[in-house]
Amino acid sequence: MDDPRNRLADPDYAAFAWGRYRRLMRWMLLAAAVAIAAALFYLHSAGAPFTIALVVSTIAGVGGVVLLGAALMGLAFLSSGSGHDADAAIHEDET
Repeated sequence: MDDPRNRLADPDYAAFAWGRYRRLMRWMLLAAAVAIAAALFYLHSAGAPFTIALVVSTIAGVGGVVLLGAALMGLAFLSSGSGHDADAAIHEDET
């Protein structure tokens, strides 16, 4: 490995880190499903007209927000945990 700071260059560590990210995203898929179910239950109990457009937009909106937030936070944790953030700070100081 040329640069000891870049741990994702090591195939074993990269496989571990990306596996951890995929595991996180699987749990967040379950969390998104629970959030979608809760939102649909709330809308149904509030007496909203339960149309197909309401269901599709709720699934897309709530699910999209939960999964996008989880994906971005997971990538931030991956970047920080792999040393990319520290490496970027060192390179920034050199310029």
